[in-house]
Amino acid sequence: MIRVGQGIDVHAFDETRPLTLGGIRISDTGGLAGHSDADAVLHAITDALLGAAGAGDIGQYFPSDDARWKDADSALFLREAKRVVDEMDADIANVDVTIIAEKPKLAPFRDAIQASIARLLDLPAGHVNVKATTTDHLGFIGRGEGICAMAITCISL
Repeated sequence: MIRVGQGIDVHAFDETRPLTLGGIRISDTGGLAGHSDADAVLHAITDALLGAAGAGDIGQYFPSDDARWKDADSALFLREAKRVVDEMDADIANVDVTIIAEKPKLAPFRDAIQASIARLLDLPAGHVNVKATTTDHLGFIGRGEGICAMAITCISL
């Protein structure tokens, strides 16, 4: 059986925090606001995996009002979603991510983000795809107010 899940995460910029996407430090400033490290990419993948597993969402496992997750590394969230999938005796077939941001330019980081996600999920590099796009200056992303990450994943039972 094949199951598909999708995830989306949006965060506003917080210039005082580092920017981490897909487990990769992009810059020491210009980060994202959030309770944890606000890694929108890992949050979207976590939700996609939990969705494919029929196991709820990231907020059920890691509520933003729980002090334990303050400034937490989002890799912890992704590892928990992988554990849920593993407990189903399922395999992650692939992960596809789209990062929507006007800034910063992410092309130089694409390969590193892709490799980081593959490593965190113990997947071959060819099973993870990362894309980046802009909104051509439309909406809150286009005004440079934040970043959106969308993920879709397929698991097989």
